[in-house]
Formats: sequence, structure tokens, C-alpha cells
Amino acid sequence: MPNKQGAKVISQQISKHWPAALPYWQLARLDRPIGTLLLLWPTWWALWLAAGGWPGLHLFAVFTLGVVLMRAAGCAVNDYADRHIDGHVKRTAGRPLAEGRVSPRGALGLFAALSLTAFALVLTTNRPTILLSLAALALAFGYPFAKRYTHLPQVVLGAAFSMGIPMAFTAVRGELPTAAWLIFTANVLWTVAYDTFYAMVDRDDDLKIGVKSTAVLFGDLDRVMTAALQCLSLFALLLVGGRFELGTAYYLGLAIAAMLSIYQQWLVRDREREACFRAFLNNNWVGGAIFAGIFVHFLLV
Repeated sequence: MPNKQGAKVISQQISKHWPAALPYWQLARLDRPIGTLLLLWPTWWALWLAAGGWPGLHLFAVFTLGVVLMRAAGCAVNDYADRHIDGHVKRTAGRPLAEGRVSPRGALGLFAALSLTAFALVLTTNRPTILLSLAALALAFGYPFAKRYTHLPQVVLGAAFSMGIPMAFTAVRGELPTAAWLIFTANVLWTVAYDTFYAMVDRDDDLKIGVKSTAVLFGDLDRVMTAALQCLSLFALLLVGGRFELGTAYYLGLAIAAMLSIYQQWLVRDREREACFRAFLNNNWVGGAIFAGIFVHFLLV
């Protein structure tokens, strides 16, 4: 998975050799891997927990590539839904669809192509996983439109970003244990917290144009609510450790995640745009710390 610098280098090469493809690369947000990583970490948590360690090359490849493809598809349909909004928001005014570098039809075509490719990967698994993938697709398509009707689009995003968890369990085990829903819940709570940080960046613009979000809903209670969500997520992950009989390495990773969450609250103390965005980005390390704990645990047992 390329980091930000690696993605920048790839973007430069595409711009040089295939300039017509660059707007679609940017539309899929492949030049900004943070969203892919935030989706990938909990999927890997679930794969390792379901398999009791390395899930095998086939499932690892299917779920890793599937995450990359579906996050890109979600970005394409998100920009399609927001094509009349993004131009009025400072952070998104330069997106390809907002600037007219990609047509609405082109965005929908990219969404369809990426989704079908991801579905082809899922077809190599089993029936329960295939059925769950349809729910995942519906959530990915529906999330961008949720902000028109509810102040809780982050909850819809959380559900969309968590569908890889039950899918991982059904792909590995052929069934869905109740413990998988505990991981699902922890991830939804975590996603709502970090995406609220993200929404705090745009809150002033969103208030002007009438876009709904948890940042708008929480108002002056945003820091209290994000802290509460982080605590609940960490508590759920603590329960996950007990349910799966995980050892010291896991709890050390969880402790690091807790310290990073405290750091994020410090970052957003003044609600400055740049600091809120940094708090959002910092969640990559939270997901990575938790996965590292799971990975090391199974490496040692």
C-alpha cells in the first residue's frame, strides 16, 4: 500500500505518461491513501482474528484488493453526489468533478467498473460473503446521499467501513459468530469519531450550504462526543481481547491506540481546521497499532 509520498510519485508518472487518466486517478482518491488505510486496518483485524493468524494468500489478496477498489468506488460516487456542493467548500473545490475535469457520467462509470471488479473478487469466496457484499455495496452507494437527510452520515460511513469485518469472518469460517459484531460495533464507533474530526474541518462551509454532519449536530459538544465515542470504541476492543483470548501484545497495541486518541483530543482543543485534519489523519496510527497487537499476538502463539 503506497504512502502519501509514494502516491504522489505515482500521480506524477500518470500525469506525465497518461494525462487523460489523471483526473480519474484523483477522482478515485488513489493519490490520497489515508481513506484506504482506515478501511484496510479493521478488515485486517477481522481477517487475522477469524483465521487465528495468517488468513492465507487468497483471502488476504481478495480483501486487500477489494478494500482498495471499493474505497475508490465510494470516492467516485461520493463526488458524483457532491458535484454541486464541492465547489463551495474550500477543501474540495479542486476535485476533478467539481472542476469539470471528469463528467458525472464518467464518475458513475468509474464507480460501476470498480464495483464490478471488486464483486468479481468476492465471487471467489462463498455464498454468505457474496450476500454480505451486496449490503456493503448498498452502503457505499448510499452514504454520500445520507448527508442530505440526516445529521448522522458518519454512522452510515461507519457501517460501510465496517462491512469488511463480517465478510472476513464468513469468508474464513463460513459463518458469522456474534463476536464479529463486537468488532463491527467498535469500528463503527471509531469511524464516527474520526470522521467527525474530518467534518469539523468543513463545518463552517457546511453550515453555509446546509450540509448535515455529526460535527454540525454536536456543535460545541464535539470534543466531548468524539472523546466519548473513542472511549466506547476502545472499551469494545478491550472486550474483543477477552472474547478472542488475546495476549499482552494486543493490549499494548490498544494502550498505544488510547494514547493516540488522547493526542487527537489535544490537537482539536481549539477546533482549528488544520489541527482537526491532523487529528483525522492520526487515526491511521490507531488502526495500525491495533493491527500490530493482533499480528504480534498470533505470531507468538
